[in-house]
Amino acid sequence: MSRTVAWFSCGAASAVATKLVLAEGPATIAYCDPGSEHEDNVRFRADCEAWFGQPVEVLKSPDYANTWDVWERRRFISGPDGAPCTGILKVGPRLDFQRPDDVHVYGFTADKSDMTRADRIRANNFEMTIRTPLIERGLDKAACLALLQGAGIKEPVTYAMGFPNANCLPCGKATSPDYWALYRLRFPEGFARMAELSRRLGARLTRINDVRIFIDEIPADWPVTQPILPACDLLCGVTQADLKAAE
Repeated sequence: MSRTVAWFSCGAASAVATKLVLAEGPATIAYCDPGSEHEDNVRFRADCEAWFGQPVEVLKSPDYANTWDVWERRRFISGPDGAPCTGILKVGPRLDFQRPDDVHVYGFTADKSDMTRADRIRANNFEMTIRTPLIERGLDKAACLALLQGAGIKEPVTYAMGFPNANCLPCGKATSPDYWALYRLRFPEGFARMAELSRRLGARLTRINDVRIFIDEIPADWPVTQPILPACDLLCGVTQADLKAAE
């Protein structure tokens, strides 16, 4: 019998997508833990487990502890074709866990960038059956935050810090100087560690005016990313009723 597997990522979007799918019937909830997310994600996952009414199955790489471990041992952070940490810490555990007839549920939102990512993952994994319930309902990231608040769940602390998600800190694939300026502001020790590592490996992770530079070359007064603010509309109201159906 095929499974419906909701891929939870300790973020607002995947939490809402998971809850919506649970309203339709049984589902397995799986989470690939990369070992480098903010500690508040553990709290958020526990809150979501109570909301879901079932535990989240945590998957981890058997060989690497976290992103830093991957970058140091592989001596590579990221490139045009992606980053080794993604394949090792997320894709690998997923491939070990999944079955050929699984239905995979992802929390891609109706934001343009996420819709592009959803199209790409479908094209690159044509053998997989994939559902994107947030795109089906036209829900963007701001709407997902509003829906979480409506359910009485505090979003991951990284959202309030201005980060667009609750992913690894830092994200080695990030190229925006706004992102790195924000990471420098919020996590100066982590920024110093990444600046040293990227220098040692010759990794110019960001660009300004189309020129690749090291992150410690970003001007001190560079603007940072802005937080996503919750926003609710008529679609949110309809979706709240869907979420209640899973109680």
